Amino acid sequence: MWRDGVTSFMPTIVSHSLKDTVDLAGAWASCLPPTVASSIMGLHLEGPFISPEEGPRGAHDAQWITEPRLELVERCQTVSGGMVRLVTMSPHWEGSAEFVRAVTSLGITVSIGHTTANSSQIRLAVNSGATLSTHLGNGTHIYLPRHRNYLWDQLAEDRLWASVIGDGFHLPYAVMKVILRSKENRVYLISDAVALTGSKPGHHRTSVGGSVYLHENGKLSLSADSELLAGAATPLKGGVAQMVSSGLGDMGTMWDLASCRPSTFWRRATCAGLAVGAPADIVLFEDEAGHINIRQTIKDGHIVYDELQ
Repeated sequence: MWRDGVTSFMPTIVSHSLKDTVDLAGAWASCLPPTVASSIMGLHLEGPFISPEEGPRGAHDAQWITEPRLELVERCQTVSGGMVRLVTMSPHWEGSAEFVRAVTSLGITVSIGHTTANSSQIRLAVNSGATLSTHLGNGTHIYLPRHRNYLWDQLAEDRLWASVIGDGFHLPYAVMKVILRSKENRVYLISDAVALTGSKPGHHRTSVGGSVYLHENGKLSLSADSELLAGAATPLKGGVAQMVSSGLGDMGTMWDLASCRPSTFWRRATCAGLAVGAPADIVLFEDEAGHINIRQTIKDGHIVYDELQ
């Protein structure tokens, strides 16, 4: 991650069995050296409280999808030593409002994603404390009603921020442009990168999607259907470069979209600049013909990656 210019990130646990979810949360807390731990903002539980329907479920394994269970979140929070910071869920489930209120009372952010919720259910979730949309525009049905659908509802809800994947595969130019204009300062870039990022093209098997295929151009899809994505294999710097090359903004704007903007949402002081007391999270890079080359990454004032070493 440091090699790609990432100073802070959120490891994601996707839909697994309840036991495996708890075990994974505990594993993160027990195996991290201090240098790596300093870069982890917290854990993201993306599932299993999502829609079981084809399309919105994405590449998540259908057998593990379940209704919201507060005890699972509490158990993960306990075994991880309080590392859970974000829970993505679909508020179409009965009892979602109570779940959102209970989770946010623990200091955990609730995000809407992989959803089939209707307008009133989304509004109720936001009224109950949901503040984010997870990779808005993805994890959806292939076809939606033209007026009444969960994408318009989230775009129109000013209290919701949105995270978006900028790799050029997850969202077409027009959709990304509409999201950026609609959300204005309440949107930020994420990578959605899975463990295959940096791997050689070809067939692979993962916990997200099962049998997947990594294409030469960096696209990651299900082996059985190249149109169905299985996460991303492009690092965040690649998403920034893609956004710039597509004409959605200049390098400064897109870099901020991947750094200062999420820092604002997560109430981190990383955009205080070169001031006394500001976090020394710094990335030195060169823009070479649209390709971002990371030269040095500094975390908390310590050089954690240097191209020359």
